[in-house]
Amino acid sequence: MPTSVELILLALVWLIYFLSHSLLASLWMKRVFAQHLPTVVPWYRLLFNLVALLLLAPPLYMLWSYRSDLLWQWQGTMAWLAYGLMIISVAGFIWSMRYYDSREFLGIRQLQRQQRDVNDLEQLHISPLHRFVRHPWYTLGLILIWVQDMDPARLVSAIAVTGYLVLGSRLEEDKLLVYHGDTYRNYQKRVPGLIPRPWRFLTRQETEKLLKEMKT
Repeated sequence: MPTSVELILLALVWLIYFLSHSLLASLWMKRVFAQHLPTVVPWYRLLFNLVALLLLAPPLYMLWSYRSDLLWQWQGTMAWLAYGLMIISVAGFIWSMRYYDSREFLGIRQLQRQQRDVNDLEQLHISPLHRFVRHPWYTLGLILIWVQDMDPARLVSAIAVTGYLVLGSRLEEDKLLVYHGDTYRNYQKRVPGLIPRPWRFLTRQETEKLLKEMKT
């Protein structure tokens, strides 16, 4: 069983990861590179993804090292429900990827284009899932996190990641408002952020209209 000090250290390592991730993803940081190191801008997205993966190693290693007795474990009907939600979430991730440009997401396309406009590094995607929540990957990620059996280290990590996804979604939307203005503001009014609500969603016709507004 990890000690209180070890759990606090785990939370701090997650915090450092989240702060560095948010800083590198910020529009301010991208503009700093564009101003002082313009030759790096085409590489920025690719390097950002690589750094994010490398910085993820310490908290994941600590999470693995601090494995211990479970605080709770889904059993019976609840276990089947948890497994079902896990499968649906993974399938949702895989299915939704068809609506993204993977080369753009990874940063390969920006490098091929030698793209130096930081504003183009963030694109607004409205996939079928985006009609119901503004951040479907975050929603699916939260489901995956909380359907797991929990030991102390996993619980601390789940709370930390949940807090970051909630805060990170708001930081991401600040950038999208800069890029897309009133179009994205109207989208915010119609579609919830992380938790789907039956009375708030976009129809296909409304989605097509919104996408046309973005192009004008």
